[in-house]
Amino acid sequence: MKPASPEFRDGKSSHSALMAMRGVSRIHDGGAIAALRNVELEIEAGDCVAIVGASGSGKSSLVNLMCGIDYPSKGTVLWNGQPIRRQAEWARLRRASIGIIFQEFNLIPTLTAIDNVELALLGRGMSYARRKGRAAILLDRVGLEPRMHNLVTTLSGGERQRVAIARALVNEPTLLLADEPTGSLDSANAALVADLLFKLRENPKMTIVLVTHNEALAARCPRLVRIKDGSILDDAGNAVAAPSIVSEAVT
Repeated sequence: MKPASPEFRDGKSSHSALMAMRGVSRIHDGGAIAALRNVELEIEAGDCVAIVGASGSGKSSLVNLMCGIDYPSKGTVLWNGQPIRRQAEWARLRRASIGIIFQEFNLIPTLTAIDNVELALLGRGMSYARRKGRAAILLDRVGLEPRMHNLVTTLSGGERQRVAIARALVNEPTLLLADEPTGSLDSANAALVADLLFKLRENPKMTIVLVTHNEALAARCPRLVRIKDGSILDDAGNAVAAPSIVSEAVT
């Protein structure tokens, strides 16, 4: 495992990582279950990181702490070097700087694709017309312009995940968290969604954290963090990132 530098451990780093965890643990059931144990992790701006582990290893707990859906039992989560502890601070970050893609899509089934994406812009001080226009642009980017007015219940699994990606990107986040984004998809749709995600790396300002148990998907990231039983076992770079499964599947 690549250890944190002494400067990082002492809180005196000469630079601030985009996100950092210092001695983070997450305990449940009065100490009976340790989802995470003393995690030290830095995510630099522009990183593309795969967090890999089997089911129950602590991957989802880690991503939940990265976006403030959950809170550490011990330790500190920092954003640009500053500790984030209050729910209101995390809410502002999720609205402005953090996009999240879930395995189960988490779309509102009674709404259309464009309405699901537009909802993510509420609270930004934008007019209804601007919100709709921005949502339409993002759905076009993920190849769903012809389907944007369809109810999400009429879309395929791959299409629904692309709606979820558009929703995660509509606020132009600095950090994109993708929690098992292809886990609910068949192999063809999984390949399409994976290629779409990695195409986002063309934006040098985009930081991607991909949480997966899929080794082939993880191999496409330049950096792999392996987790087991709530502890980080290894943090290393790929010598050569694996190529796309399908080339330019979605443009």
